[in-house]
Amino acid sequence: MNDIELREEVRTRYGEAATAVLTGSGVACDCSHPGTTCAEEGHRFGPELYEALESEELPEGAVLASLGCGDPTAVADLHPGETVLDLGSGGGIDVLLSAKRVGSTGKVYGLDMTEEMLALAIRNRDQAGVTNVEVLKGYIEDIPLPANTVDVIISNCVVNLSTDKPKVFSEMHRVLRPGGRIGISDVVADDALTPEQRAERGSYVGCIAGALSFGEFEASMRTAGFEAVRIISTDEPTEGIHSAIIQGTKRIDAEETSSRMSRELPLTQPSCC
Repeated sequence: MNDIELREEVRTRYGEAATAVLTGSGVACDCSHPGTTCAEEGHRFGPELYEALESEELPEGAVLASLGCGDPTAVADLHPGETVLDLGSGGGIDVLLSAKRVGSTGKVYGLDMTEEMLALAIRNRDQAGVTNVEVLKGYIEDIPLPANTVDVIISNCVVNLSTDKPKVFSEMHRVLRPGGRIGISDVVADDALTPEQRAERGSYVGCIAGALSFGEFEASMRTAGFEAVRIISTDEPTEGIHSAIIQGTKRIDAEETSSRMSRELPLTQPSCC
């Protein structure tokens, strides 16, 4: 299957998951079981990974459409006034959680390629009465935002679904401001597992076959220009396949540091004669 066919398969699978929630015919439980119940033994994806969701008072559609493998808002350390981008934002659960954390002075963009997910996210945003969220249609390999405009990037079990991961990391780096950071959840494989062994453990649309190894993920991020890279396993639902937290920072180059320091230095008054 080529890259175009894989992307279309992903789009179809997640479109079906969103439709299940929009029509009330099912629950989009996780990336391996869209449209089915979350009660099956062994599931460690979706809404159950979020702590204290009841206290967040989110629209039911946002919770039911959770397809992730973690809670990126819990590790992204969001602050009031920040601009956040959620890659592959789906039904909008992480967008809405982020919007609360950055407050009215902040801004959250949700980016998704699936029409059904975009429609669900807009419905959930409007039901929640949130005004600092903008939903964008596009690909994570070609983010429709200017360079150096985002403080934080989050995503939840999405990078593994891309067929051009170096472009994803490059785009993340491009839109982040110097010093900006990423805090994402994703599926990562043991370094010893070959691509063939990963495929034996699960499909591409099931978030397994396309997963990078720990070493590949870190190397790709550093090649794109990220530093302070941390990849921490939080669960191992399948042997050699992990749910993980990934963090990193866009480095500030010397020219930017000098410019920032000059802006921050206090003005000095000329000495009197």
